[in-house]
Amino acid sequence: MPAPFPDDRFVFVPDDVNLSRSPLAGHLEAETYVLGAFNPGLTRLPSGNLLMMIRVAEALREPIRDGHVHAIRWEGEEGTEGRYVLDAWPLEQADTSDPRKFMLRGGGWKVMALTSLSWLLPVELDAEGLEVLAVHYDRAVAPRSSLQCYGVEDARISKVGEGWLMTTCSVSPERQSTTLYASENGLDWRFEDVVLDHQNKDMLIFEGLIGGHYWAQTRPLGDLYFAYPPGSEWHAGPSINLAHSPDARFWKPCRKPGIRPRSDMPATTRMGGGAPPILTDEGWLTLWHGVEPKDIVGIYRTYWSILDRDDPSRILRTGDRPLIEANPALTQPLAAQMYLHDVVFTTGIADAGDHYIVASGEADLACRITRIPKSRFRAA
Repeated sequence: MPAPFPDDRFVFVPDDVNLSRSPLAGHLEAETYVLGAFNPGLTRLPSGNLLMMIRVAEALREPIRDGHVHAIRWEGEEGTEGRYVLDAWPLEQADTSDPRKFMLRGGGWKVMALTSLSWLLPVELDAEGLEVLAVHYDRAVAPRSSLQCYGVEDARISKVGEGWLMTTCSVSPERQSTTLYASENGLDWRFEDVVLDHQNKDMLIFEGLIGGHYWAQTRPLGDLYFAYPPGSEWHAGPSINLAHSPDARFWKPCRKPGIRPRSDMPATTRMGGGAPPILTDEGWLTLWHGVEPKDIVGIYRTYWSILDRDDPSRILRTGDRPLIEANPALTQPLAAQMYLHDVVFTTGIADAGDHYIVASGEADLACRITRIPKSRFRAA
């Protein structure tokens, strides 16, 4: 395991969330708790302070009761605050082995519902990411459409020009889609629209234009992949693709592949984007996650690559060893709240002079800040 970097710490944990100020408060005749406060998008505000947009997974304390398992769902008119309701499913129709969700039997394909609902909480930190200055409950991002009825997840924030763009995953029976928000100040967010209609939880917009176009990394998912030929350096599975757009709303996939799983690297059996790519003197620095199979979820680690500044399909260099791994010393005080292990999921990066401030979700539970020297990414 790589040695921890200085000031590698948690800055926000589930007990820091005040559920009396949650968007769900007062809606449900059932007790909820914070299953996780994690996977924070990260950006620097005009004041110089940092902003984390934290995914709060608010879960039912007792999802199973009276012979049924329950899911939280938003319903209402488009663009309104709406209301939150509980749906009850007979236990004999559900597989409840995972406390975060349940699978419904008999549909002929995978059908899932959640025992929690996620919303996004803006948390303002000082310039070095060491201290929480404000928790902006009044600016929380929560479902406002039927396409988000099971929640809004995993924000990624990019500063492009004078404005900010935030991609999120919106979850519903209609679709698992990538939705876009925009802001003029990095703090007040306006819903724009659906921008990707396939299952894609890792859309990252580059922090700058290339050839006058917006660019993004995407990671479409599926249950079927075609094989590479025997002996290939690549293996089939989820990979990090590229897309470009004239306006950040309508996206065209790039024909060239992006970052692909390597056949000699079990840790990339599954992979996806982490922090939005930022421009350095050597090219675009991108942090991404690789997943090594283990138990149900796998081992999540953070890796990095440098991409060509004019053609991001060209990978100039990739670190051979993990940049960030799960840190048991950090989670030890939260042992009673843990339900996952071996998971670190990087979701944001900010420039801090001679180092980067990197934000990650640890164990789908808490927000971790890691300070990484820029020298780590320079060519030898």
